Amino acid sequence: MRKEYDFSKLKRAEPRYLKHLKEPVTMRLDPNVIQHFKKLSLKTGIPYQSLINYVLKDYAAFGLEPSANWEAILKKSQKRKTG
Repeated sequence: MRKEYDFSKLKRAEPRYLKHLKEPVTMRLDPNVIQHFKKLSLKTGIPYQSLINYVLKDYAAFGLEPSANWEAILKKSQKRKTG
């Protein structure tokens, strides 16, 4: 490792490369989901947020859809709100 580095010749990143940056988002996840990925992170050495991103990225790449019964969940949620 050098004692000093010369950064005077660095250039700004071109906009075409900036579009590939990840977008920060705020998500509410169940604690057990976070714990699962944190344990997996310790096992693999990959940060848990990256693991979550990989799983979601694969999900999107293969065009997968959740297998949950969303209609039942929606009805249950609406019942709570109305009464």
